[in-house]
Amino acid sequence: MAANDEKRQQHWIKTRNLTYVILVLWFIFAFVLPWNAHALNAYTFIGFPLGYYFIAQGSLIAFVVLIWVQNWFQDKIDDEYGMHED
Repeated sequence: MAANDEKRQQHWIKTRNLTYVILVLWFIFAFVLPWNAHALNAYTFIGFPLGYYFIAQGSLIAFVVLIWVQNWFQDKIDDEYGMHED
């Protein structure tokens, strides 16, 4: 019983740390980069200011990639501790 609790605790620690990393990356793509996008607006891409284009398109791509990466790492953590879904 104690081994199972230890395993569950380690699983939770890794899951929590992964969540923290994903949240920090999300914060960077959602707030830090848009806040600094004005520096890129001096350049254009397809007629749009580059800062706008990066934020409008790049952040969407980054969020989808973050979801994929989070799920991939969480599956690895679940498999490592035998808590995967069948």
